[in-house]
Amino acid sequence: MWNSPAFLGSWFLFGLLWYMVAYIHKDLPEFNPSINHTPCVENINGLTSAFLFSLETQVTIGYGFRCVTEQCATAIFLLIFQSILGVIINSFMCGAILAKISRSKNRAKTITFSKNAVISKRGGKLCLLIRVANLRKSLLIGSHIYGKLLKTTITPEGETIILDQVNIEFVVDAGNENLFFISPLTIYHIIDKNSPFFHMAAETILQQDFELVVFLDGTVEATSATCQVRTSYIPEEVLWGYRFAPIVSKTKEGKYRVDFQNFSKTVAVETPHCAFCLYNEKEAKAKEKKGYDNPGFVLEVSETSDTKM
Repeated sequence: MWNSPAFLGSWFLFGLLWYMVAYIHKDLPEFNPSINHTPCVENINGLTSAFLFSLETQVTIGYGFRCVTEQCATAIFLLIFQSILGVIINSFMCGAILAKISRSKNRAKTITFSKNAVISKRGGKLCLLIRVANLRKSLLIGSHIYGKLLKTTITPEGETIILDQVNIEFVVDAGNENLFFISPLTIYHIIDKNSPFFHMAAETILQQDFELVVFLDGTVEATSATCQVRTSYIPEEVLWGYRFAPIVSKTKEGKYRVDFQNFSKTVAVETPHCAFCLYNEKEAKAKEKKGYDNPGFVLEVSETSDTKM
């Protein structure tokens, strides 16, 4: 109902204009028009009837009881002007209503990220993990999540690049395309040799100068409007050697329950202090299992036949 004053105001304004046309042309009953008098607008007897004619004209009701005659050009011009202005007002109102319903900013506020990012082992690999949740029942269609690491980089040529952007690929167990937000998801970035986190360690990460920006793009299910959600993490917000506490449980009735009180809660776990150490440890264990021979090691045994009885 917030748009009602605009319509009522335009109807009343044009009602006054129609009344002025009838007054100037002396079509009103108080002027005692002759039988042969042709009014500009038929059956306008006062301000109320002028308001009703304005309403009928602008909303194209057209009862047929009141109509414009060809007697005066002023009435014809006013009819055309009100019709055009009425279409413009309707267009603006429809656009405003649609924009209010489909505002992606409000939808983006219902997507939340964990307060901290954590680094721990997942599936035998060192990973950076972030938790994300959809707080509405409606889903986001075609959701895609990715990240950018902003840092200062010095090229081999000696050039310093301020706010250099490095792509960070995030995945979930079902892939990073078309995320299904029926429950909070934990997305993770595998810290391998191609990751910018590979040369960082638990002791040195706080000394780094970077900001990890995470993006989530999706389409609102109800309005098909696109929205983007962003969050960022600085080194102080990346916890090394932690994992997220479980938040999904099953009740006695067989229903799944999500405890959002533990959404950003973390638990300390045993974690290698650097990715390089983890991969070296794996390589060493693999060599032990294969049992490689050392060709540089030669054992010589000399046999003597001298025996004394």
